Formats: sequence, C-alpha cells, structure tokens
Amino acid sequence: MRSTYSAIIALVFSSLGCAHHEGGNNGDKQDAGILAPDAFAGPYSDFPTAPIIDTGGSTTVPGDVATQFGGAGTGTATGGPCMFEPEIGTIYPRNWIRPRFSWIGGNGESIYELRITSPSQINALVVYTTSTVWTMPSAIWETLRVHSVSSPLTVTVRGASSDQTTIANTAVGSTGDVQIAPVDAPGAIVYWTTTNARLRGFKIGDETVKDIITPGQAATAASSTGAQCIGCHSSTPDGTYVGFSSSQQAGTGDPTMLGLLTTDGAPVAPPFLTPSAITLMQRINQEEPVFSKLHWAAGDHAAVTMYPINNKFEMMWTDLEATSTAQGQGWDVIARTGDANPAASASFAHTTDTLLYVSSSNVSSGVSVSHGDLMTVPYNNHAGGTPTAITGANTTAYNEYYPTFSPDDTYVAYNRVADGQSSYNNSQAEVFVVKGAGGTPTRLAANDPPSCGAKTSPGVTNSWPKWAPAASDVGGSRYYWLTFSSTRGAAGNPQLYVTPVIDDGATLRTYPALYLWNQPAGENNHTPAWDNFGILE
Repeated sequence: MRSTYSAIIALVFSSLGCAHHEGGNNGDKQDAGILAPDAFAGPYSDFPTAPIIDTGGSTTVPGDVATQFGGAGTGTATGGPCMFEPEIGTIYPRNWIRPRFSWIGGNGESIYELRITSPSQINALVVYTTSTVWTMPSAIWETLRVHSVSSPLTVTVRGASSDQTTIANTAVGSTGDVQIAPVDAPGAIVYWTTTNARLRGFKIGDETVKDIITPGQAATAASSTGAQCIGCHSSTPDGTYVGFSSSQQAGTGDPTMLGLLTTDGAPVAPPFLTPSAITLMQRINQEEPVFSKLHWAAGDHAAVTMYPINNKFEMMWTDLEATSTAQGQGWDVIARTGDANPAASASFAHTTDTLLYVSSSNVSSGVSVSHGDLMTVPYNNHAGGTPTAITGANTTAYNEYYPTFSPDDTYVAYNRVADGQSSYNNSQAEVFVVKGAGGTPTRLAANDPPSCGAKTSPGVTNSWPKWAPAASDVGGSRYYWLTFSSTRGAAGNPQLYVTPVIDDGATLRTYPALYLWNQPAGENNHTPAWDNFGILE
C-alpha cells in the first residue's frame, strides 16, 4: 500500500441510454479538504497589483469601486452572492481550461467583487464586475497553474447594490478554498450529443469542442449511406479509432450496427477490416462496442459488443480480421458459466484479460437494466469462463450498472439506484466507486450540486462515469480523474463534469465536480468516453 500522504488534511466533503435516445453556503467559510501546499520558491506575482475592472455587465462600475466596497471580507448586509462555479473544495487538473467563476447574486445586488488569495502569491487577484460570470485571462492562468500547484486558492465573492456612482449594502457571500493539482488530467473526451446525434470531443484544456463523427459521416464499414443516430462509443486502445453503435433509424436509435472510424475529424475505416468482418459488423442490435489493448494488434483485432441471442443479450466477440462469418470462427458468445442472466454494458480491464459487465434479469438494448449486479469474467481468448461477483456492487437493495475499471483496475466506478428502478434516464442515479476486488462502495462528493443551485442529489441524473486513461502518483497519493454527465445546471439538460478521486494510501478522497464550460451549454451532452483519442488540433 502506498504510504499515507502527510500533506493530506481533513476532508469535509465526505442514466441515460446509449444507442437509444434519452432525453457553497452563503457567507460560510468552508473547509475545502484541500491538500496542504508543497514547498515552493515563491511567492509569485502572477496576480496583478491593481484590481481588474470588468465593464462587460449592464451597468457602469464606479471609479472608486474598491474604496466603496471597503476592506476585504467586510459587509453591512446579509445574504451575499453564492459561488456556483467552481464549487468550493474542488481541485483543478494542472492542465485545465482557464477557470471560470460564476455565482448567484443576492437580492438587489448589481455589482460584485471576486477576490482570490494564496500563500503562493504576493498579491490578491481582485475583480470588480457587474456580471455574475468572470473567466480568468489566459496570461494569468498559464503562470498560476505552474506556480500555485497544491497551494490553496481562497476564493471570496461579495455583492452590493449600485446606482453606478454609489455602492451600498455590501454583503459577503461564499468563501473557501479551491486548488490546482500537481498532475494533469490526460487524454481527450468524446461524447454523444443529441444535437443531430453526433459524437463531439476535445482534449483536456481545449476551450472549444469539435465534431468527431456526424451522422452523415457515420458510415459503418458495411454502408456508405451514413446514419441517423450514433450512440454508445469507446476508443480503440491506440486512440486512432472510435467504435460506436450506428443506426439508420432516428427516434430511439434502435436497431444498431457496429461502426469503427478514425477520430481525426476526417473519419475513415481501419484498413485491416475484411469483407467477412464488415458483414459481421452489419448485423443489427449490436450495442456498446469495446476493445482491449491485449487484443489490438495485427492478426488479433477484436471487438466485444452486446448482442441478443434468442432474445437474451450476451457478450459477443467479433474478429475484425475475420476470414469467415461462421459462428466459432468470425464471432461467438463469451461464455458466463453459472450466470444465466442476460448481460449488459461490458468493458475490458486494462491490466488483465478480464471483462467487467452487468448481470441482470431484465436487459433492454444491451444497456438498460432494472436488477443489475456487477460481475467480472475472464475473456480467455474468446472462450469466457466462470463469473465473479464484485462484492458491495452486487446487492439486492440496489440496481448497479454502467461499470468501468479505473486505468490501473484498482477501482470500479458505476451508477446506482434502488433495485427495481430502471437505469434508463433515471434522475435518481448517483456515481459510486468500489474496489475492483470488492468492498464497501464510496459515494462521490461530486454527486452533490452546489448548494445555491436549489437542486440536490439524488435527483440530477448523475450518470455514465468514465475514468481518465491514466492515473498519476505524487507525494504518496494516486490521482484519478472521472467524468460523468449530470442535469444539475439551471437549464436541466445533461452536461459533462469532471472530478478528482485521490487515493492517499489509506483513504479514498472525493471532491466536488468541475463543470466543463467549453461544451455548448444548450446541448444535451452525455455518455462520455475518456481515452487517448487521436483528436487533431
């Protein structure tokens, strides 16, 4: 076990379908559960000496705004603005997009002060604005994320009323720490959006997203006519291709075939696909394609999909270099000896030849379940074997589903609702993490929306967790990153979020979520896949 990281301080912060369509406390100082700062050579002058005056709002900022607001942390009124983004207590990846700050104002407030201080910085960053949103300039972020790693950044927001010349009723709002991790979040995220049912994506740190595969481009290897719907998807181990469920039907997106195209924005199929493989990929009702790095080389390119055999969904392997379409040669069912239930949501381990899946008596479209339990089974060169239940995630009290291994296979992230409830677009879904070998599940702090958003979890459809493709070790702690979708925003549409999960050798620590503000806010974005996708600049 890794040694306990002595710099960790107390922690306070203790389902959508796929191939088918589905729809800080004000005024309180909050202990962020933040990592204590490492030794640094500063302090630095990344923050300017003078306040930043943001005139992008609807009213004029008084010339002596700083004087009228008074000393830092003071106020004459109660209530104050509530920080909505970032959530107090969160941790940014070192390579994150420049931070955006947004808050919900109190009654009558029309002007705001955002103040950020840090022991690693000589000056405080002070911003006066009439807007409730402010994004840090790139020039500040590029130096801050180097100089202030692991050093708490104390964020405070105050609000006041103003007639453009006089400020009154100053109120202190949210205050607390956020932090920059000493590690990057690797790879790229490709996700499904209902906007023309396309796949879009970005590298971590990009401020915009780009189309990866559109319906018109989504020719399966078996068809050149494109598709009406693209759904579940995952990366091939080399990041060159994305495998996806593709349908010629709009609406629910069923039935589906297997698509496989490059992720560089000019999608083409792999050159190793044979005519027999193309025929096999054309079979309908293939859902959720996944791949293994242990079976992704010349002579052994394989895909695993969920496929109904005699009206029962099974895990099926397909040889993408097949010379025959016959069962047992070009494809077959992966045996699950002793498990008579249908299967759903298969995925590969990263360090062993193991498949993780959901066993359920009720499976629809290879993904939706109502009595799900998490299991593993040997892949065993297509042959399968005897499944093993993941204790803690195979309960009779809960429906457990959408599982995914961490990059080192130590943990499994998954969704959970009450047993008997369907996984399909379930607003009660929450994300949990359990040891891959079984144990007591940990509920992620990232399930909880900001307190001032008037929403709580369960109730915001926290769904489809996926790990970043690598973890990083620093100072005795292992840093993981997770992405998931949630409807916690004001508009109630699904959007993507990222959260750190840190194993200090003794405790698994979880933190509030980070909103990915680079995604179009009006789109319905979910079912993310996070891997080393080869997205071009």
